[in-house]
Amino acid sequence: MITFIIIGAVGMLLLLISLPLGDVFELGDGALSGTSLGAGAVAFGAIGAIVTANGLPTVWAYVASAVVAVIAVIGVQLVIKQLRDTEDGQPRTLTGGGGVVTSTITPHSNGEVSLDDPHEVERRLAWADVTIPSGARIVVVEQSGSRVKVAPAPTTTPPIHDV
Repeated sequence: MITFIIIGAVGMLLLLISLPLGDVFELGDGALSGTSLGAGAVAFGAIGAIVTANGLPTVWAYVASAVVAVIAVIGVQLVIKQLRDTEDGQPRTLTGGGGVVTSTITPHSNGEVSLDDPHEVERRLAWADVTIPSGARIVVVEQSGSRVKVAPAPTTTPPIHDV
């Protein structure tokens, strides 16, 4: 049983390193990641320890552990591939987009804006060269990371028609 515990512990260590820091290593040009191998080692150790603790023959512990570990590695690797395929390759530019000021912006302090872009679900910190009151319409003129520089939106007056 000690073999299964050691393999499971090594897998847990690999997961604890790979998850926050990213994959420490990949084998076969990304075919196997450190995260999937760590998950497989944890599954191998856990199943082996469970089978051994229940008094089944050691050969069954190794067979069951190997089968479950392979399933875990394949499953985790498929999830990782799917997540990589859905990543945005290029950051979206917000310059030229419009929105509304949600907290007053001054030249000396940041405020917040809510942008009209359908992909924007949160407010963004914003700065401006002039004071812009809450509720005013704005246009994004520059982007720096998650913050945006804004300017008051040009006002358009509707044409007056004689009746």
